[in-house]
Amino acid sequence: MENIGILDAGVIALLGYAVVFFGIILLMIVVMIMGKIFVAMAAKKKPAVTAAPAAPAPEAPKATAPGAAGELKLHDVEPKTAAMLMAIVADKLGKPLNELRFISIKDVK
Repeated sequence: MENIGILDAGVIALLGYAVVFFGIILLMIVVMIMGKIFVAMAAKKKPAVTAAPAAPAPEAPKATAPGAAGELKLHDVEPKTAAMLMAIVADKLGKPLNELRFISIKDVK
C-alpha cells in the first residue's frame, strides 16, 4: 500500500465533500420541483367557485325566558371574569344564560 501525501489527501477530501454537496443540492432541487407539482395539482383539483344554492330558512329560535333575573353581587371578582364564568356555566348546563339566576360570585382563594 502506498502512502499518499498531504496534498493528495486534501484533494481527495475536497472531491468527497463536493460529491456530497452536489448530491444534497440535487435532492433539494428534486424536492422543490415535486412541491411545485403537488401545489399545481391541488390547484387543479380545487373546484371553481360557483354561486351556492340558497340555504334553507333558519329554524325559529327556541323560546327564552324574558328579562333579567335580578341583581348580581360581585365579591372581589372583575365583571369580565364573572361574565366568563356565567357563560361557561350556561354552556355546560346547556341552557340559555337568561334562564339561569346568579345571585353572587365570590373569588375563593
